[in-house]
Amino acid sequence: MQADPRSKNKTFSMESPTAYLKEYTQTLAQTLESISPTAMNAAVDLLESCLRSGKRIYVCGNGGSAAIADHLCCDWTKGTRIPHLPALRTHSLVSNGALMTALANDYGYEETFSTQVEMFGEAGDILVAISSSGNSPNIVKAVAMAKKKGMKVLGLSGFSGGKLSQDADISLHANFDNYGLVEDCHQMIMHVLSQYLVRRIEGAR
Repeated sequence: MQADPRSKNKTFSMESPTAYLKEYTQTLAQTLESISPTAMNAAVDLLESCLRSGKRIYVCGNGGSAAIADHLCCDWTKGTRIPHLPALRTHSLVSNGALMTALANDYGYEETFSTQVEMFGEAGDILVAISSSGNSPNIVKAVAMAKKKGMKVLGLSGFSGGKLSQDADISLHANFDNYGLVEDCHQMIMHVLSQYLVRRIEGAR
């Protein structure tokens, strides 16, 4: 069995749970502030373009990032719904357990997302790829397939950013070595993008 990658986590003060929490939240704020403003602006522009064109957004991730993928689809579709206007058309590539396990069983786990992107994705669609390490093989392959099909890739990564931060068209990189903290950053980015997008659209009406 491979070592749990969470052994790579940087940790915080063990003086008390409160001290750990304080240092954790301070680092969370610092990490969020380091995320590229240019990339954030580009991400909102990309989502608005997708909404107005009626293209689709496909989302993938493993483990905690898979949970974020499902949460993102909920918030980006329901959370961007404005009466008499279209909502973002999001689809989680992790939510169909039967399909996921069939692909993993028949083709290997590394093909679970790229095969779905090949089957469903079209030019002009968006792939949101979420990976704390940025190097998960099935994420890297999904990104390559998305680009082959003429899709745009929005990457959410952590740690050093890995291959995902290099290959994504727009890279939102939370540069810190702690899986929980990176996942918290990704959740907050997901909420900020959807809430900001709605406010901007409403303000333009």
